[in-house]
Amino acid sequence: MTDVLRLADEIISGRRLSRNDDLSFFFTAELAALSEGADRIRAALCGSHVDLCSIINGRSGRCGENCKFCAQSAHNHTCVEEYDFLDEERILAECRHNEERGVHRFSIVTAGRTLSDGDFEKAVSAYSRMIKECKISLCASHGLLTEEQFRRLYDCGVRRYHCNIETSRRNFPNICTTHTYDDKLACIRRAQKCGLDVCSGGIIGMGETWEDRLDMALDLAALGIGSIPINALRPVKGTPLEDMEQITEEEILRTVAMFRYVNPTAQIRLAAGRILMQNSGEAAFFAGANATITGDMLTTSGNDIASDIKLLKGLGFDV
Repeated sequence: MTDVLRLADEIISGRRLSRNDDLSFFFTAELAALSEGADRIRAALCGSHVDLCSIINGRSGRCGENCKFCAQSAHNHTCVEEYDFLDEERILAECRHNEERGVHRFSIVTAGRTLSDGDFEKAVSAYSRMIKECKISLCASHGLLTEEQFRRLYDCGVRRYHCNIETSRRNFPNICTTHTYDDKLACIRRAQKCGLDVCSGGIIGMGETWEDRLDMALDLAALGIGSIPINALRPVKGTPLEDMEQITEEEILRTVAMFRYVNPTAQIRLAAGRILMQNSGEAAFFAGANATITGDMLTTSGNDIASDIKLLKGLGFDV
């Protein structure tokens, strides 16, 4: 049996895990020890700072992609609100609101495979205003953009791009068939080529195996991803996954710890599904997590900014 605490010390000293290693211990190791080792890695290689990001849903619904988990897919039959690209002043107001309350990063997120030329220009205009009028770091999430579009985002002040790989390569066709895993990887590499840091992770609890979760962690490490959001599926009525059994807190914690071992210097970011854990995911911050999505108008975390900051400071973290 692998000594997970000794392995944690080896990772702190420079060792990195790969597919050549026997990593099956992640599935059977005592969770308390695995979490302790992950927390040790986080403290040594990332420090005590917790990164807070917030999003605004810049365009909602009517997405042509058929992702089985998504309420915004036109292939699914949900009651999601539908609207076109938001007014720029609304976006600016939300950005200022988040900055004033201590959030570190702000992103416009839009439904759809990509942006139309007109919507892309609206996005660029909004980002250009935000970079001039606010000091908050800017991220973006607009689907499978071109290299030229990534260059324009970088030029107007965006420094991080979000593109989840969602699951493992093996499992991806079970979740989506209108675009491929390789489409995702190509998008990530285009963004990186243009100087953007990339935020990429996925969703657990969609019927995948533990091996799928490990494969996702390893692929993200190979891509050099700096921010890894881990979402726990909250099944949405009207989607093909509406009857999926709810994932447990223990599974979430084991996944967070595993991702920290495999991606020791990344921001492991709690995203959707924090509400499935006790006290807003408190234990996850001692199992390797050091970032979270927050927000007073957020869709899935169930946590407002002030509550998250109070929680994290109470746990001894720096926000």
